[in-house]
Amino acid sequence: MTEQDNERKLGWLGTGRMGSELVRRLLAADCDVSVYNRTKAKAEPLAAAGAKIVDSAAGLAAADIVFVTVGTSQDLIDALTGPDGLLSSGAAPAIVVDCSTISAEASEQVRQQLDVRGATLLAAPVMGNPKVARSGGLTLAVSGPRAAFDTARPYLKLLGAGATYVGEGELARIVKLCHNLFLGVVIQSLSEVTILAEKSGVSRQAFLACLNDSVMGSAFTRYKTPALVNLDFSATFTAELLRKDFDLGLAAAREREAPLPVAALVHQLVQSLVGHGFGQADFAALLTLQAQSAGLELVSENADVSDGLGPLDANGTKDAVR
Repeated sequence: MTEQDNERKLGWLGTGRMGSELVRRLLAADCDVSVYNRTKAKAEPLAAAGAKIVDSAAGLAAADIVFVTVGTSQDLIDALTGPDGLLSSGAAPAIVVDCSTISAEASEQVRQQLDVRGATLLAAPVMGNPKVARSGGLTLAVSGPRAAFDTARPYLKLLGAGATYVGEGELARIVKLCHNLFLGVVIQSLSEVTILAEKSGVSRQAFLACLNDSVMGSAFTRYKTPALVNLDFSATFTAELLRKDFDLGLAAAREREAPLPVAALVHQLVQSLVGHGFGQADFAALLTLQAQSAGLELVSENADVSDGLGPLDANGTKDAVR
């Protein structure tokens, strides 16, 4: 990072589970970061790590670059253009980097409001959950003006394993929706074959260990293994949020006349998961619905298995996180 990069003032709007992890990565790199969260208590722990807490979203407008992590399209609109939003004082940062998963329409609405103020929006949705962010494995798809991406790139690189520029406008939104559609399809398929193996007499731990060591294993199958083996569905990404992304993704597919027959079926299974009371549980709880369909009663295997998300060791490989 150049001396000029170090002198830039950063802001972060939205310090929930994901935002907090990403702010900590910037602070660890000695970046100057001011933060705001609607619920102030969620931002206060960051002060001990070196963040400056401001009392309003508008208090971040003096920053050079402001990052945003919020939950929904309306949250982004309110956080930036609402009466108490980032732009409410009339001032604006040079660049706003939105890391949320929202609709392209909402993103374009915000982009226009920023353009009027001479500011630039980068759509930069993140791919990964807070645990992945903590381990440094997060990736980002980024779209918008190339010059703004080049300016923000040193900080985007600090957030995780890589930031890919995918083009102008809202193209990053489509990339993220495609990613999360695939995420849902994969966890459903993984649940199906895991239940088949268990009903045949193979423990979930043994089956997933074999799968993870094969060519079909991935970072995703490995970091979901503890949840599937031990039935710990503490949310890293809730079923309700996955349903939201399927709603957005399928709407984009209809607009483009691109059939998604497998994703459409998984959408209904995610809806069923929410309907069964798992809306705030991790989306890996799809395993429970698959077990019910197979007439199988699941119990935790209480096994000590790695999620594969440990920090890099001296050899550049991942240490196990238990």
